[in-house]
Amino acid sequence: METWVIATILAAGFQTMRFMLQKQISMGELSTAGATFARFVYSAPLVMLLVAVYLALQGLALPAFSGLFWAYALSGGLAQILATVCVVALFRQRNFAVGITFKNTEVVLTAFAGLLLLGEAVTPAGLAAILLGLIGVLVLSGTPGLAGNWWRRLVSRAAGLGLLAGALFAVSGVTYRGASLELASDDPFLRAMVTLAAVTASQTIAMTLWLRWREPGQIGTVIGVWRRAVWIGLTSMAGSLCWFTAFTLQNAAYVKAVGQVELIFSIAASILFFNEKFTRREGIGIALLSASVLLLVLFL
Repeated sequence: METWVIATILAAGFQTMRFMLQKQISMGELSTAGATFARFVYSAPLVMLLVAVYLALQGLALPAFSGLFWAYALSGGLAQILATVCVVALFRQRNFAVGITFKNTEVVLTAFAGLLLLGEAVTPAGLAAILLGLIGVLVLSGTPGLAGNWWRRLVSRAAGLGLLAGALFAVSGVTYRGASLELASDDPFLRAMVTLAAVTASQTIAMTLWLRWREPGQIGTVIGVWRRAVWIGLTSMAGSLCWFTAFTLQNAAYVKAVGQVELIFSIAASILFFNEKFTRREGIGIALLSASVLLLVLFL
């Protein structure tokens, strides 16, 4: 099995664990923004330490940074912050696995982002998979009391949050790949780590400024629950490092497609840890999105 495939599967597993932790902590002491901040503030120092240790052990220097690198990295970091906020907010609307499935619309949107930002073409088979995935989103977007009204389902809060999160995660994945490819190094792991370090540092600074302005008490709360929040940082660092390594080695659309094994992980987590059940409609929606993913894996 190729390295990027292994890295992607590991990334999906770590990401599922992080979302589980964020759901639990966001339903208690932390606000949506606070739970998002916990992800970055506890992972950024660990990533920078990892880069320093790796450079020292390998006897390497930091690669040169171009202006385009920072454009990709900072725009991707902002998109990821906003996407994470949408996902945490979505957890307050729907159950865990369905929330993750909404987020996974990123796999059908990454092809568009890749075409716009990096010039990656979409094949006819890929377009068919995208349309099938959109049908799955329409099915999943139903909420209690809206049965039979497709327009109201489409414009529901849950549908909007899920679609927005998917689009933003798609943009972040493509721009992270673009940033890593801008670094002057032949070591893909180093490029992944340095890109991740730059992104998480900028995200921590941005979220700190935001919280001090809008929710000053949340910073102290995040620090106060460090025994639990630190695990969000650890799983975030591990998952992000795997994602960035995969993005460095392979086209973002392929990485996102394989990463949909997260659906299986999230369903297992929903049943085993949250004792949640699915409606028939939600099962159909998940099945349609899963079929869309399979088509993307086979033909994109």
